[in-house]
Amino acid sequence: MKKMLDFVVRSNEQLNDKNHLLRVSPVTNEALPEIRPGQFVQIRVDNSPSTYLRRPISINFVDYCSNELWLLVQCAGDGTAKICALKPEETLNMIYPLGNSFSIPASNQARTLLVGGGVGMAPMLFLGKILKDNGFSPDFLLGGRSAKDLLLLEHFEKYGTVYYTTEDGCKGEKGFVTQHPLLAGKRYDYIYTCGPKPMMVAVAKYARSQGIECEVSLENLMACGFGACLCCVEKTIRGNVCACTEGPVFNIKELRWTD
Repeated sequence: MKKMLDFVVRSNEQLNDKNHLLRVSPVTNEALPEIRPGQFVQIRVDNSPSTYLRRPISINFVDYCSNELWLLVQCAGDGTAKICALKPEETLNMIYPLGNSFSIPASNQARTLLVGGGVGMAPMLFLGKILKDNGFSPDFLLGGRSAKDLLLLEHFEKYGTVYYTTEDGCKGEKGFVTQHPLLAGKRYDYIYTCGPKPMMVAVAKYARSQGIECEVSLENLMACGFGACLCCVEKTIRGNVCACTEGPVFNIKELRWTD
């Protein structure tokens, strides 16, 4: 069930020059509802005269023991800058949880690969935990421009084997995620990915060429989160749909990317 609720910032950790990890809890201390990997929140940006619309942020992780949501926020403009500047004990208003989720294979013998690029790594962490909790042994393939763009590695390593690519070659393999030798050396049954669209398209084309089930989490501009504003429309085999209500997760068989 979707809720509009005030949250208090428990901590705000600056991970690099543009990314912050916020841990937030309901002000009322009510228990978090069931949240599925791939869902997102819409954050109201207060005290920002140039920001009128809420900002969509992927749910990075859910810590039910601490009753906390983790939000990985990239400072990309006035709205996200205000969110990144929040201090512990300050509050923010969110609508959550929104959108659909990644599917979980029926058999935990399925070989799963989670591919994240840049801030698109965010939903991969919670998905990895859910897979691990259900008996899977996921692999992660994370890419960034440089080592500083590879975020929360110690947390990813709790839930599976982690492989890296960097464009400058300073950590892991040099190049893009689709150039990692892992893809040539290991066969997967399911691939999940989130990140820049060119990266996701490349991963989708690889998966389709190999007959691998693949789901992508779109990062389309979402202004409302309810399908009213039509900012996030995506072309699919069913016609144009709103990514915020029909997604953000899509099986690549639904999209026009690999036609």
